[in-house]
This record gives sequence, structure tokens and C-alpha cells, in this order.
Amino acid sequence: MEIINFDHAAGNPVDRRVVESMLPYFTEKFGNPSSMYSSARSAYNAMEEARGEVAELIGANSEEIIFTSGATESINLALKGFAYRNRGRGTHIVATEIEHISALTVCKHLSKQGFKVTYAPVDKYGLLSPENVEKLITDQTILVSVQYANGEIGTMEPVQALGRIAHDHGITFHVDGVAAAGKVPIDVGREETDLLTLSSNDLYGPKGVGALYVKAGVKLEPITHGGGQERGLRSGTENIPGIVGFGKAAEIARAEMTIHSRKMLQIRDRLIDGLTTNIDGCFLNGHPKARLPDNANVRFNYVEGESLLLNLDMLGIQAATGSACTSKTLEPSHVLLALGVSHVDAQGSLSLTLGRENTIEEAEFLIRELPAVVERLRAMSPLAPKKA
Repeated sequence: MEIINFDHAAGNPVDRRVVESMLPYFTEKFGNPSSMYSSARSAYNAMEEARGEVAELIGANSEEIIFTSGATESINLALKGFAYRNRGRGTHIVATEIEHISALTVCKHLSKQGFKVTYAPVDKYGLLSPENVEKLITDQTILVSVQYANGEIGTMEPVQALGRIAHDHGITFHVDGVAAAGKVPIDVGREETDLLTLSSNDLYGPKGVGALYVKAGVKLEPITHGGGQERGLRSGTENIPGIVGFGKAAEIARAEMTIHSRKMLQIRDRLIDGLTTNIDGCFLNGHPKARLPDNANVRFNYVEGESLLLNLDMLGIQAATGSACTSKTLEPSHVLLALGVSHVDAQGSLSLTLGRENTIEEAEFLIRELPAVVERLRAMSPLAPKKA
């Protein structure tokens, strides 16, 4: 049975061009970039070239890119590193209710270390109000942290307005760019961003590699200590094959973003229209317009999400009910709850995230098959009204 992957938010295949760029750095150009001999210089040069490609993707300078093991480490370095280094200026942080679980967990940790974290609410579409965020700022606020876009419901936030507000108050601005990078243009200068987190695999690069953009002049305390690599902020021998792959993925994403995003946008809109039109009690989650081109997130009355996924899996369709990082819990999505969706309705969500290989024919297959699946599950639900 052919597998249809509608869960690219959980992970992407590595682009074959990326794999080819990485291979020499496993067996031939394996030098340590901190050493002095020629193979080491080759590794160092490849790392710096990749750093430049990642920087160019977001409009940064290469010396402002710190390589990490992934987005979670980047978020930890951004939030903990900034909070610890700048504790003397204040101890208040503004985040949002719909942050990725990695950021929320760091915020909970910081709240146990003497910091106060205030969570900005969102509207029913998951959209932040810049004016409401500004009202949360105090004379102790040192950091505002938001997502460029929510990877679960697809809503894109007004980051430029939020960055301007933060800077008007002399506050550092952190953006989680993982879900948006490579799908929509990011410009850290125009958007007044001081810290931005990135993930390689979300760009069809290898897993286990990420980056943190640190604007020149922003001071962080390292959370990993050792030999002082990555400007002293992230010690440890660099993962050269992974970094090279990340750089190649960033190069490809920048060159092909427009064509891939346009294709995913057409499939996304067809999915949203087809599902909400053909299935009674099907509703869109997230903003109808200000959303990522790869994201179609819907919910169904009287349907349980895990059962929905199991039935789709039998049809060869891979999907999700929320973030893969929270899939081990049976709790409903914290993102949907923040939108005001009830616990019961939140359990019936279906998250479809598209990739480069998806086709309109795959979307039509899901639109054709899903109504029967939903009807069958509702017939078994004790909550669903029974037909006369």
C-alpha cells in the first residue's frame, strides 16, 4: 500500500541533494574543524560555508549563527542563556499560551529559578494582539518570546509589529522560526528579531542539527561548557556532516521556496475546502488567511482523534492530532484549548502538514475517503446524536 504522508511537521525525509553533500564529511573530509592540518581546514571551511547559507535564509550575517543539536537546544540556549545573563536587568519574560512544548517547558523551568513568566493570550484563530502583548510589559521585562507561526494550527503571528513593540521598550525579542523557515520569507532585520531558532529537518536537512540566530550585541550565558566552540556559546566538536547538510538544505529552501510554497498552498486550500464542505461538523482550526501554506488543521464533532488516526493509517495516510512532541500524552492540544476550543472538541482534531512531494491527487483521496471514516466513528460515539 502506498503511504501518503500528511505529517511533515513531525519530520521530513532528507533531500537526496542534501545527503550527497554530507557523504564526503563522514569518510573523506572527517577532520576536526578546531585542528590545524589541511583536512581540518576543509571541515572548517565547509562549516563556515554552511553557516553563511543558513544566515542568508533569514537575512542575517554568518557570524550571528550558532549551530546546535536542534530546535530544542536552540530554544534552551535562547531563553535560559538570555535570562541567566541578563538577570540583573530584570526577571520578567512574556511568552504566549501556544508556544511549542519545548519553549513552555523552559519557561516553567525559569519560573522555578526566580523568573516570572506571563503568557499572552491569543484569539480564537490563535492570533496575538500586539496591543495586548504591550500591556503585559513591565519595568522588569527583559524578553518577549513568540512563534513566527504555530506549527500545529498554522497561524502566522504579526512578528514585525511585536518586534517593534519590544524594541520600543528596550526589550529583547526572541522568535521561534522552526515552523515558518523555508515556507515563508524571514528577514530578522526587517522583523526586528534579536534571537531566532531554526531546525535542519524542517528544511529537509538531517535531524539532530539546528541553529540559533544571535543578533550582534545580544549577550547570552552558555548552557553547555567545554572547549568554547560556537563563539563560546555551544561547546563540543561540531557535527560537520550534519552542519553541511543543514547548509545545503537552507540553500535549496531559499532557491525553491516560492515554487514549493505555491504548490502546497493549492493543496492546503483544497483540503480545507473539501473537508469542511463535505463533512458536517467539520471546522477549521487556526486563522483562515494568516496561516502557513503547508498547514490544514480541522476538527470534527463527536470524533476521537486517536481513533481517526488509526483509521487513516489503515488507508495508508499518515497524519497527526497535534504536535509530535506531545503525542505521548492523552491530554488535548494546549494550542486548541488556548483558542477556546472545548476539551471534547479538541480531542477530535486532525492536523495535516504538507511537504514537497504531496500532490493534489493525494488530497482528493483523503477528501473522498474521510467522510465515511468520520461517519463510522460517530456511529460508535456515545456523544453523537443518533439518527432516527
